[in-house]
Amino acid sequence: MSSSPVPFPAPAQPYGRPPLRTVQVLDGAGADSSAHVRSLATGLAARGVRVTVCAPVEAEGEYDFTGAGAQFAPDAVSAMRAACAGADVVHAHGVRAAVRALLALRGRRVPLVVTWQSGGPAAEGPLGRLGRLLERQVARAAAVVLGASSDQVDLARARGARDARLARPAAPTGPDGAAPGADPGKARAELGAVGRPLVIAIGSLVPHRGYSVLLDAARAWRELEPVPLVVVAGEGPQRAELSRRIEAEGLPVRLLGRRRDAVQLLAAADVAVLPSRWEARSLLAQEALRLGVPLVATAVGGVPELVGDAGVLVPYGDAAALATAVSRLLADPDRRSELAAAGRAQAATWPSEDDTVAQVLSVYDELTERRR
Repeated sequence: MSSSPVPFPAPAQPYGRPPLRTVQVLDGAGADSSAHVRSLATGLAARGVRVTVCAPVEAEGEYDFTGAGAQFAPDAVSAMRAACAGADVVHAHGVRAAVRALLALRGRRVPLVVTWQSGGPAAEGPLGRLGRLLERQVARAAAVVLGASSDQVDLARARGARDARLARPAAPTGPDGAAPGADPGKARAELGAVGRPLVIAIGSLVPHRGYSVLLDAARAWRELEPVPLVVVAGEGPQRAELSRRIEAEGLPVRLLGRRRDAVQLLAAADVAVLPSRWEARSLLAQEALRLGVPLVATAVGGVPELVGDAGVLVPYGDAAALATAVSRLLADPDRRSELAAAGRAQAATWPSEDDTVAQVLSVYDELTERRR
């Protein structure tokens, strides 16, 4: 694909002044960040803001930022530099994205907004020291840091952010986040979960997602009658390792790979699991509660703040606690019904996509007014 951005569409609505120009920078094609940026780009473009998304080409293919009304530019530094040249505000989603944005800006006096996506147990050794150094550099360079959870805001301040604010992003309701219209029975039949419970996890197959702990828990579920089917929708570098364990130990687990219908599969599940070592504002947790799917999750990062009493929380790394929590829910339909109702009620308290766009746009307005 050419590194030249696609021409801007005409603004959908007049902004009142020359259209505000923003650049959204993604590092990688993570589902949570990419879905949030697409939602944000859609809302900003609808308000007459000119949006350029700098991201990997595969993220554009998956999330169709141009279809949301944005320009798209590949995440090569040269393309990012050209995109940032005319920007009023640059918004980086994650610390690594912010480092790339700073390289692209190269001293230009353009306000940098950073959505902080760093946290969890600190890495040790040289890699950990480098990570903390980059976090301090980003925190101090940003005009405003937005944290999806209180612990992220606290961490950004600890790293030197002069203005860090809580900004809870809404769970997107775009193509992959829309309320499912598929028949749950059909989804269960496709997966082979007819007449047996269905437990689902969604997310990249990477170490911090905690899937090794999930497999440890799945050993205990072999003793249940009927044996539940555990499915994991996601792809990543741990696939070979996890597949070997599933086969060697005879675990009732299927790795589905990336699924565009993951939300539809989630809606068909009896229980959703989130065994991660760290999460900020988990998209899986939001979708599960919104759909009324009982959730068992680790009490890490921003999960307790997000879920409240509407899910069952267990310590990270405790396979026995995870196994017990899921087994009890599968055996107790009344408790599952209670959690389904509590999840929908909790989801009703979260900001809408319009709320999220309005908050971000108010930050952009504030920063551009300072420059006038």
